[in-house]
Amino acid sequence: MNTALEHITLTDSQRRTLFFVLLLVCGSGVLSPALALILGCIYALTQAHPFKTESHTASRFLLQASVVALGFGMNAREVLHAGRSGIGYTAMGIAFAMTLGLLLGRVLRVQGKASFLITAGTAICGGSAIAALSPIVEADAEEISVSMAAVFALNAVALIVFPLIGFALHLSQSQFGLWAALAIHDTSSVVGASARYGSQALAIGTAVKLARALWIVPVSLVTASVVARMGKQANHANVKVPWFIALFCAAAALNSALPSLHGAFQSITTLGRDGLTATLFLIGTGLSRETMARVGIRPLLQAIVLWVVVASTTLFAIVHGVIAF
Repeated sequence: MNTALEHITLTDSQRRTLFFVLLLVCGSGVLSPALALILGCIYALTQAHPFKTESHTASRFLLQASVVALGFGMNAREVLHAGRSGIGYTAMGIAFAMTLGLLLGRVLRVQGKASFLITAGTAICGGSAIAALSPIVEADAEEISVSMAAVFALNAVALIVFPLIGFALHLSQSQFGLWAALAIHDTSSVVGASARYGSQALAIGTAVKLARALWIVPVSLVTASVVARMGKQANHANVKVPWFIALFCAAAALNSALPSLHGAFQSITTLGRDGLTATLFLIGTGLSRETMARVGIRPLLQAIVLWVVVASTTLFAIVHGVIAF
């Protein structure tokens, strides 16, 4: 059934104007990350996107720039401690998620490459992992769209639901930050959910999540080697190193080394948070009915079951002290 919004016909000029107005509102700091994401989804489902390609490119750059800016508000010692503590947890979590995800894909008969990309997106770093691995396995546009849409839908749910669960269970900020980093797909949603929970949750969530994102590199190399052994051409040049993580650590180091510039660094951090909110709006506008229709029930079911198992087991381990920061 059509909604009332779908009957609003705008000209191309009006759609572009509305897009920029909403983007500016989301980047102004007056809206929460969750609301910005929802607003982007509403725009995508009711209007033809005037800047679809440009928006995708801009969201990727803005996310990385915002994460680096957030580094100026963090203590380098805490970042390094969180990163070191998270490496072991992320390694075990990625191994568990990859094994379970590929098994689920077989059971549900999800197409091979789509199943692998959904699994990697859940295990490592959402859309970033899918973007990094898809050229290595030579996934086509349909398989990439299916994987992105499935992971994206759950990212949106996590951004809203995770803080509610955290508050209901009275998780400490360190517990919530660790849980968000280990169980939410994309960096943007980890940062958004953690920022909503508290400053300490944000620091831990961001640092551990970035440690998790680093696994894109070894997983990409292993994938390229497996593809080559299967007799297919694998281009190791497609393996991308997430250099913005090093810039995030450098920003945290500057913040710790130059306390006299604390005021300026706080302003940069504020810009990073506002930039993240704008990023979530752009990500939301990337949703479309066509993309969601391509997902189908089996890939979506694989993504949901895998994510629920990963999130619930991680939460159980954190609450019972098996995993601790």
